[in-house]
Amino acid sequence: MTSVPQRLDDRTYQVRTFGCQMNVHDSERISGLLEDAGYVQAAEASEPDLVVFNTCAVRENADNKLYGNLGNLRAVKDGHPGMQIAVGGCLAQKDQKTILDKAPWVDVVFGTHNIGSLPVLLERSRHNQQAELEILESLETFPSTLPTKRDSASSGWVSISVGCNNTCTFCIVPALRGKEKDRRPGDILAEVQALVDAGAVEVTLLGQNVNTYGVEFGDRGAFAKLLRACGEIEGLERVRFTSPHPASFTDDVIDAMAQTPNVMPQLHMPLQSGSDKVLKDMRRSYRSTRFLRILDTVRERMPHAAITTDIIVGFPGETEEDFQDTLRVVEASRFSSAYTFQYSIRPGTPAGEMEDQIPKAVVQERFERLTALQDRISAEETAKLVGTRQELLVTDQSGSKDATTGRLAGRAPDHRLVHFSVPEGAETPRPGDFVTVTVTESHPYFLIADPVPGEPAGYALRRSRAGDAWDLAQAASCGVPSAAAAGGNGAAGVSLGMPTLRPA
Repeated sequence: MTSVPQRLDDRTYQVRTFGCQMNVHDSERISGLLEDAGYVQAAEASEPDLVVFNTCAVRENADNKLYGNLGNLRAVKDGHPGMQIAVGGCLAQKDQKTILDKAPWVDVVFGTHNIGSLPVLLERSRHNQQAELEILESLETFPSTLPTKRDSASSGWVSISVGCNNTCTFCIVPALRGKEKDRRPGDILAEVQALVDAGAVEVTLLGQNVNTYGVEFGDRGAFAKLLRACGEIEGLERVRFTSPHPASFTDDVIDAMAQTPNVMPQLHMPLQSGSDKVLKDMRRSYRSTRFLRILDTVRERMPHAAITTDIIVGFPGETEEDFQDTLRVVEASRFSSAYTFQYSIRPGTPAGEMEDQIPKAVVQERFERLTALQDRISAEETAKLVGTRQELLVTDQSGSKDATTGRLAGRAPDHRLVHFSVPEGAETPRPGDFVTVTVTESHPYFLIADPVPGEPAGYALRRSRAGDAWDLAQAASCGVPSAAAAGGNGAAGVSLGMPTLRPA
């Protein structure tokens, strides 16, 4: 390794995240730690002094993706004296020294239990001019006590637990993140309040299995109580959570969702398989009738709830009859969308040692049938929303066609994505503001809301504290005073960096 003297506060970084929402949240912690240590986030097109990979180990191609990226960076690092590469997350926890054996140009490998050690490990590697490997087997510091750099001014992730007590045969997460550890309710609510005080209007509660929250301190009703407590926080307009486990999903949680106005009508409920035999082989402690009963109860209490799921195709021993059971349950469930995966062997899991692994061609053919079915159902479900009024939380991200169509994007209460147009002469929203629109067109996985001729009242803007926070962050980043910063009533003159947006 080449050591080049450089002031720490001159060093730039980039975090590349793979995997689940938990990893996204961990990456916010990693960014916060690095900035607290003096690093500066690299500009999008620049070559950073530090690249951190926050990895996933759930899917087979996770390994290939990481080592491919590391291989591509080797030449970059050779031409960039002083550059460092760090690998963390679930794959680092699993592979440990293997990463350094396969990619000896990596400087730091750290695990899921010691994110807080990263700045020290980077400095130690730079000083000693050798790679540093530190993998702890148990949690060192609860991640939410670490500094954080939030990706969004309007929305935030709040971790309520880490780890998992389940023993699903296909899953390696418990081995990599450990047994469930719960935060105290007061600490969670304090973090939610801090987010709201900073301008956020939406939070998502995170856990490997959120609805078993409280098991560590002996309160089985703790998650429902937490949802209701979030409903008491003034200024918090939207509460979401992911992911629950069907076996632990109780009526008190459904009641809390239905009775707490700011808990959104959205539920991600992992099915994994519709076959009771396969569910048993997976060690999923529920069966298809139990799963469908939960969905019926949710929809009885919240008729407009959008329900999404995870499904694994081609689990060892899955027969065509088993797969037909999955298609039957998917048809009955009417999911708004489904994350469908082809089973892949994960070393260290019981399923990886099972006989009757399904041939790749069979898995692919079943996967295509399942996605075709879900595409049809999603299209039918979104079509029901044409003509409805939806209040959207405007995002700072856009679709591939929004730049040419002039549309912006927002999320409906049920989390569906809506691309919308601002009528000529109407005020343009900022990310974090709310707009109410009429849905005019549907597609399987998104909606469109364009102005309806002769209905000028079809579009309404509600400015929010989150929009003010976004405006102030933009002003701070570019040194341009905003209307909000100056005590005005908005950011009509602030550019979002999208040429199709017009000042009001």
